[in-house]
Amino acid sequence: MKYLFFFVIILLVGCNPKEQDNLDQPSMAEKEFQWEVDRFGDVRVLRYQIPGFDRLSLEQKKLVYYLTQAGLAGRDIMYDMNYRYNLEIRKAFDGIMANYAGNKDSDDWKKFSTYAKRVWFANGIHHHYSMQKFTPEFDREYLDILLSETKVDLSEEAKKAIFDPGMDPKKVNLDPEKDLLLASAVNFYAPDIEEEEAEEYYKKAAAGDGPEAISHGLNSRLVKDGNGQLREEIYRSGGLYGPAIDQIISWLEKAVTVAENQKQADALKLLIEYYRTGDLEVWDQYNIAWVEATEGDIDYIQGFVEVYNDPMGYKGSYESIIQINDFEASERMKVLSDNAQWFEDNSTILDQHKKKNVVGITYKVVNVAGESGDASPATPIGVNLPNANWIRAKHGSKSVSLGNIIDAYDQASGPGLTSEFANDQEEIDRAEQYGALADKLSTALHEVIGHASGQIEAGIGTPKETLKNYSSTLEEARADIVALYFIMDPKMVELGLLPNLDAAKAEYDSYISNGLLKQLRRLQPGENIEESHMRNRQLISAWVFEKGQPEQVIEKVLRDGKTYFNINDYDKLRGLFGDLLKELQRIKSQGDLEAGMALVENYGVKVDPELHEEVLERVKDLDIAPYSGFVNPELVPVTNSAGEITDIKIEYPDSFIEQMLKYGKEHSFL
Repeated sequence: MKYLFFFVIILLVGCNPKEQDNLDQPSMAEKEFQWEVDRFGDVRVLRYQIPGFDRLSLEQKKLVYYLTQAGLAGRDIMYDMNYRYNLEIRKAFDGIMANYAGNKDSDDWKKFSTYAKRVWFANGIHHHYSMQKFTPEFDREYLDILLSETKVDLSEEAKKAIFDPGMDPKKVNLDPEKDLLLASAVNFYAPDIEEEEAEEYYKKAAAGDGPEAISHGLNSRLVKDGNGQLREEIYRSGGLYGPAIDQIISWLEKAVTVAENQKQADALKLLIEYYRTGDLEVWDQYNIAWVEATEGDIDYIQGFVEVYNDPMGYKGSYESIIQINDFEASERMKVLSDNAQWFEDNSTILDQHKKKNVVGITYKVVNVAGESGDASPATPIGVNLPNANWIRAKHGSKSVSLGNIIDAYDQASGPGLTSEFANDQEEIDRAEQYGALADKLSTALHEVIGHASGQIEAGIGTPKETLKNYSSTLEEARADIVALYFIMDPKMVELGLLPNLDAAKAEYDSYISNGLLKQLRRLQPGENIEESHMRNRQLISAWVFEKGQPEQVIEKVLRDGKTYFNINDYDKLRGLFGDLLKELQRIKSQGDLEAGMALVENYGVKVDPELHEEVLERVKDLDIAPYSGFVNPELVPVTNSAGEITDIKIEYPDSFIEQMLKYGKEHSFL
């Protein structure tokens, strides 16, 4: 279970960093490195560095390069997954942006180029977080002029998708009053397939499954044949997305030749077999081999992984993240995985929901070397995989915190939001002193302990079957609440992870302020919350605020026309977090859809329009983009006269447009 895209404020849901690693590739002072390269709409685009790359051997550098190229080879897949017209639109926009020679100072061109950049950033025409379709500020006639002048074609249906606000307005719609599939634009299902049909199809597919069942539907598109019968188009070589998958395979085969050890090579070979066959039993074998391949400096995430983009929770989105281990930072946090059983034993969850033997958890702080698909340009800051509960229980899991991504966020950010929304100077001072450290620990607790904790009762189905469209939100809330409960435990000081519990108070301040106030800046007026991580943060914050009202555990303060939330009793707040943790685990363990739905709908979805308007007004002058993402460093092979790679150099691009056009030219296979 992975990631909190933007809890750059909490990892995988989780968090910020803030200790700068020694950067030796390339050698440049922080003040000389330009972190932000572009800003448009509600987005800023940053760069990240790759600490330690020069310390790798040539074979390791080749491995990083091959894995990165494999990831980029599947870039087109994510566009098509997000919406059936995305690839056509993106390719047309690539052509216009590359070839238009007209007036680029006009308002129309500026509006078009902003729209094009938003499409690149979101891997399609729907917002990556709010799920709403972008509204073009240029008209159809201007687009036709651009298409004509650049000799680019675009179908009438694709144009309608851009300009008709009533056509596929939301990428993912989780409204329980609507048909989840008919109301969602994602391309995991043919447009005429209804929620009930898909649910029945996968119910039949899972009939007779044992506890080690495959992840039905993870790597396929559900369609209807000529007789109206449902069937799956499998993502594999020779199947759906075959040309891109063949390119992925080609680069993975090169990666096998420079694998750091046999276990790593064996896992890569299984991944290749999975891509060739589309066999989900092979996918499970691969995940087991990948979890058990823990030695070496290089690791990766590759495949159809997270199911957040599927309103029904079956279909995995394509993604790739290439990682280089940060040994020093990983060693500092190893204490968490070493004490995983202690956390399980001392949790507030019911005894029957506790694991008696927590196995196989590995946690590393890594530096990203390249990302693609659903992980780029908007990236998670932490990941915990695999997602199959039975593999996690029997073989363990891997948790990573993306250290250099977190660091880049930190270097490019200022204290503006904290100063604006903190209730008093004491809270501001505490955030400055401890906020970064507390964020890092919260991220680690979320990933290492949160996603690995608890067990489902015997005979209960998987969460996507029992909790349906609420599964992702409830899982992220469960992992967050684990982190919040334990970060205030004296054990954190005993283990040397915090200097004192005042540092934990900084995390409590930040979480409540973000869940009830700051994250609202990401929504447009009139919107409710759709994205699972945002829902989870408001759910937790609103629930403890309400339950603590009799004793004023959290106080709503109105001062000078502004709203603040002040924590009056941190110990009692921790007790409330513990109560909610017990209930969230019970809901997951027992598959209690009714209770889960009530929690999400009553606390996590609705937005107070007056408070929302206030937040939007308060952030206007801060000049802080609500969302951030990244251009990737360019890994450039150096070859000798025989064409052999003798080194891999890093170049840091300074143009989002140029990188997107380059990717469209060099890594487009569909």
